[in-house]
Amino acid sequence: MTLSLRGLRPGTGLLLAVALGLAACSSAACSSTPTEPSAPEAATSPTSARQFRPGAAGAGDDYFPRYGNAGYDVTRYTVRVRYDPAKDRLTGTTVVQATAIADLSSFNLDLAGLTVRKVTVDGVPARHARTGDELVVTPAAGLTSGNGFTAEIGYDGEPKLLRNEALGEGGFRATSDGAVALGQPESASNWYPVNDHPSDKAAYDFEITVPEGLTAVSNGVPLGKTTRAGWTTWKWAERSPMASYLSTLAIGEFRVTRAEHKGRPVFSAVTTKLPEGAADASIARTVEVADYLEGVFGPYPFGAYGGVVVSEPGIGYALETQSRPVYSANFFRQGENTGVVAHELAHQWFGNSVALARWQDIWLNEGLATYAEWLWAEHRGGRTARQSFDAAYLGASGQVWRIPPGKPGATNLFSESVYQRGAMTVHALRAAVGDRAFFELLKTWAADKRDSNATTAEFVALAEQVSGKQLDALFDAWLYGTERPAKPGATR
Repeated sequence: MTLSLRGLRPGTGLLLAVALGLAACSSAACSSTPTEPSAPEAATSPTSARQFRPGAAGAGDDYFPRYGNAGYDVTRYTVRVRYDPAKDRLTGTTVVQATAIADLSSFNLDLAGLTVRKVTVDGVPARHARTGDELVVTPAAGLTSGNGFTAEIGYDGEPKLLRNEALGEGGFRATSDGAVALGQPESASNWYPVNDHPSDKAAYDFEITVPEGLTAVSNGVPLGKTTRAGWTTWKWAERSPMASYLSTLAIGEFRVTRAEHKGRPVFSAVTTKLPEGAADASIARTVEVADYLEGVFGPYPFGAYGGVVVSEPGIGYALETQSRPVYSANFFRQGENTGVVAHELAHQWFGNSVALARWQDIWLNEGLATYAEWLWAEHRGGRTARQSFDAAYLGASGQVWRIPPGKPGATNLFSESVYQRGAMTVHALRAAVGDRAFFELLKTWAADKRDSNATTAEFVALAEQVSGKQLDALFDAWLYGTERPAKPGATR
């Protein structure tokens, strides 16, 4: 994500809860009608004496205890939604393919506000109940650890924004010509049922049906569209694992451009609410910026390129939605802006392909993406990365030094410290280890952690391995200290 032009970081969120459970159904005839949760009961397998227990209603993140869920690992979502802008009504069916990683009598999905009409697990009706934004699913039989299962959920309703008092609001929102689904750290659970934490990445298929004449843009490779009886279904596929908050949906009237680059499709869309101009020109340079970053970070990690520009009062930021970042029109009001494009594209490596294991380590995303802006500016003949560091170091507010970017706290997740001091940490590292080791580190990190999750401790360990230097003091000062560290030695 990049900085809101109003100086605030966007986002919304919530994550863990106490373990919830329902008594396991004893037959395939279990009702799919919502019921009140009952006390958990262990279901015993007659062949192995397994103890089946409810999966926890939380992924274990200290910052957002009610985000995500435990007990299973999702491999693929198939999200089919139909949206009627005139009625602000969403109707959907989502298929969740997952593997149990514990013996489960029930499991949770995050789903906010919408009405569940039907749930099946492996084709058999399953009991379901709602507790706040948790959907508790109790299959007819226990799910055995190591075995795959498929849950299908039918739902509908009027989506309501996800709100967090400290971080703002996000998720699926109606617009004057359609809708946009966007936000961080939470944005998926008000339009499809999901394990809404970046630690559980999955592949995605989207089928989005909208009134004929509107465009529906999502993540990944475009698979075409079909129109019938006044409705058009747009299909998209993201085959690389994706964190749920990086999924997106933009419905409306857009100027669409299609191309191909290095054998990959390029699909971009700019809202017609803007006159053609700077936004179109900036997004058109996506592949140029991506090619430069590929030279710095290694191979581009996804199967498609593109970008989406929206003009909505509630969206004053840009977000690195996978393979196709979404940008507020505000970034282009004063002319062409490829700096924000460089930031969001850098996230395709750092934040998307290499994703967070926990939200505390957000600086790994934002510090590296901000540093990529500095590198891009130097590449274009602007000030050097060292000059950008100097400006940030001298101009930083006291709050930047008081908030440690390596442990900012949930309320400061999108603070200036995470972005600017995060980038300064990257430059201090470069100064300490030298250019050869530094750029080797960036490529090795992107390659070794591709399509997976990572932590600050792992980054520090790799930096020490590549450089052959002990770096605890450097990272302690720059990531966790509450005073301004000494300025590093000269680099470019």
